[in-house]
Amino acid sequence: MRDTVDERALALGVYIADQGATVRAAAEKFGVSKSTVHKDVTGRLKTLNPPLYAQVRVILDINKSERHIRGGMATKEKYRSLQRPEREPVDNII
Repeated sequence: MRDTVDERALALGVYIADQGATVRAAAEKFGVSKSTVHKDVTGRLKTLNPPLYAQVRVILDINKSERHIRGGMATKEKYRSLQRPEREPVDNII
């Protein structure tokens, strides 16, 4: 089982490094939790493949620094899609 976990950690590292993927995207792609991805790429990968770990760490740091911007953009889009259409003026008000 240890081999499987190590292989998954390496596969996750390669995927994140190649795609510039977020932890969430990698978790969805591999069918594991975000916690598992994070544990694999920050803990296990560091001992298995230090050069790959360094590449992944840079990408994770970039994603972390940008996440507040992505969150703000998502909120903006959410409320933009919820806006009511403007009403037409009513001419015959008494």
